[in-house]
Amino acid sequence: MSKQLLVDYIPFEVTSQQINESLKKNGKLIVNGVLQRADAKNQNGRVYPHETLMREAENYAKVQVKERRALGELDHPDSSVVNLNNVSHNVLEMHWNGKDLLGTVEVLGTPAGNILKELFKSGIKLGISSRGLGSVEEIHESDGYSDTSLGGDEEQAPTVAVQPDFELIAFDFVSNPST
Repeated sequence: MSKQLLVDYIPFEVTSQQINESLKKNGKLIVNGVLQRADAKNQNGRVYPHETLMREAENYAKVQVKERRALGELDHPDSSVVNLNNVSHNVLEMHWNGKDLLGTVEVLGTPAGNILKELFKSGIKLGISSRGLGSVEEIHESDGYSDTSLGGDEEQAPTVAVQPDFELIAFDFVSNPST
């Protein structure tokens, strides 16, 4: 089983009140939201088992977050490497609320970070997307995972579970769900 680049999207809700309070308080834009969701089928048909996601979030927090290297990009590259030319934000902290991995994210004063800040200030709806390397295996709906995909009549992707070889690389801000 070979590892592939796994990219998954979650809407990231930021209110104008949250933006204004953050900028007023410290001149920086710091936002909070859901970074990833465990044990739920997403729009790509993928399920991230809680145990695997918890392990990777813990490793990411211990190294990247602690060392202020939890950098993410604006839009998704097709690479497993974070490109410093396109860095827009840094994850400051992560914690669990049930099956939701929540995080606090600082928007940086980089060119991409300034674009991200202006998008947020303009009320543009963005998503946050996890990027990692891993393999997947098809599972059946009866395996007990909830379906949080973006419904509709389109043909459903087969449900696949992300395997324990998953390695979290980054969280990127994106304009639309990856397909």
